[in-house]
Amino acid sequence: MSSDQFDSALDLLRRLPPHLTSANLTRICALTPSITEELLSSVDQPLQTRQCRKTKKDYLLCDYNRDGDSYRSPWSNEFEPEVEDAEFPSERVRAMEVRMGEAVEVYRELYYEGGVSSVYFWDLDDGFAGVVLLKKTTPKGSSEGGWDSIHVFEAIDRARTAHYKLTSTVILHLRTGNDALGEMGLSGNMTRQVEQDMPVQGDGSHIVNVGKLVEDMELKMRNLLQEVYFGKAKGIVGDLRSIQPLTEANRDKATHQEMINSMKR
Repeated sequence: MSSDQFDSALDLLRRLPPHLTSANLTRICALTPSITEELLSSVDQPLQTRQCRKTKKDYLLCDYNRDGDSYRSPWSNEFEPEVEDAEFPSERVRAMEVRMGEAVEVYRELYYEGGVSSVYFWDLDDGFAGVVLLKKTTPKGSSEGGWDSIHVFEAIDRARTAHYKLTSTVILHLRTGNDALGEMGLSGNMTRQVEQDMPVQGDGSHIVNVGKLVEDMELKMRNLLQEVYFGKAKGIVGDLRSIQPLTEANRDKATHQEMINSMKR
């Protein structure tokens, strides 16, 4: 029964607005508590922000820095609230986590000009894994929007190379409106995956390699959103609604057709 409930919950969430995923996920978990853990680990939702008690810096919450109801701050490396027998990354992996977090902060300021970013690493038997989180929102008003990107990766160590597997998800929400044109909203999510072998010369190479993979993937997904999704939405809206009066549009079409016919003579 729980398997059917889990599949039905995923199917339902795919059909609801992505920017309302958190609220809908909370309602589903309240109705079926038995699938809460499985749902929280399987569903990507807009990232939430919390302030580190120790450093007073903002960080992002996700399933990868969660232990029950507590979340680990990447700045202090402490769970808030404290958790007994909590798992922490090894000293080596924690050092890479800190360096990657500093690099992502620079990337965020250059590309997003603000927002919040967080990086979390954890140990694997034959390497390590991690997640790079980026969030940017606009102030609420007549127009508002939000961008959340979640990049989960695995790095498997080999002789002089490492095998990287990156799964990236972008959650986008835009809304605008005024009295003259009404209100319009556009929201959705996209997931892409890539695997690649890259040379490694020390732990610093992992920071460079993962950073390059994340940057390339974000650029591809951003271009895809702009060219395909926004382009398609613009075409549909243009066909359904025209600011130009219908009589003028018909006159322009008639003039255009007349010019084509005269050129054929």
